[in-house]
Amino acid sequence: MKKLVQRSLELLLFILLLSFISFVVMKLAPGDAVREIMRSDDVALDHAAIEKQREAMGLNQPLWQQYGNWLTGLVRLDLGESYMTRRPVLSELLGRLPATMMLTGASLVIMLIIALPLGMLSALYSGRAIDRWSRVIAVLGTSVPSFWLGILLIDWFSVKAGWLPSMGIGSPKHLILPSITLGMTMAAVYLRLIRSSMLASLQQDFVQGARARGIRSGRVVFRYALRHALSPVLGMFGVSIGSLLGGTVVVEVLFAYPGMGKLVMDAIQHRDYPVIQGYMVLMTLLITLANLVVDGIQAWLNPEMRLRGEKQ
Repeated sequence: MKKLVQRSLELLLFILLLSFISFVVMKLAPGDAVREIMRSDDVALDHAAIEKQREAMGLNQPLWQQYGNWLTGLVRLDLGESYMTRRPVLSELLGRLPATMMLTGASLVIMLIIALPLGMLSALYSGRAIDRWSRVIAVLGTSVPSFWLGILLIDWFSVKAGWLPSMGIGSPKHLILPSITLGMTMAAVYLRLIRSSMLASLQQDFVQGARARGIRSGRVVFRYALRHALSPVLGMFGVSIGSLLGGTVVVEVLFAYPGMGKLVMDAIQHRDYPVIQGYMVLMTLLITLANLVVDGIQAWLNPEMRLRGEKQ
């Protein structure tokens, strides 16, 4: 309970700090939201009209007052209205959230399908052919940027073969290329991590002891070594959740996939400040909650960590 209260306070402070920094950075960024809106509405850009629109949107107020108004709305779960669509920001974000979660989940599945067996086999057969090939795959995967891999996949499977759609959403086929792009990039990183963690785990005394007691090899690997090896991998995953969600932005734009990443990129182009600000808050909340879940799984896998947490 004490830890939950502490994490909640940390989350609140982090959201406040991040929201203030992003708010100031957005206001200092070049460009004018009012002009963008009036251009999209085909309104004549005379000075009086611009000032009238600025006053209607509250953008003529001092910066601290604008931020205070935004914070007051946040307490009421009101993130304001999108400048471009005139719809509530929270509805816009929540409407796109399922698409992003589907893409993230599918990418994680692909990452696990590639990285987990290859990393384990690479450690179990260290120095052999499968180990050398898996290391080559890991180096290639980390060397190729995700957007470049995505372009190659579009060219091969959409343009030339015509097997899969290259953009949009609507069927499971639309998820295949974006999730492979994101999943393979992540798999290269986690393949090396699982290999090194598994190698260290296989040298542990309790694993050697289990082998000496004549326990079946498969049980030793999955029951003892793998469980111990996954603990640092999960710790790393908790740190890289932000990178994963950042990767979805690139992939969603590349495949015109209508998730939150695509929404925020469009918002940045049109200086739609409420959407950008709402996205930052929602992402902070999601990343923190995901880290809490990862911490819980890590403690379950590693009883020593759970006991340490209880003492604290």
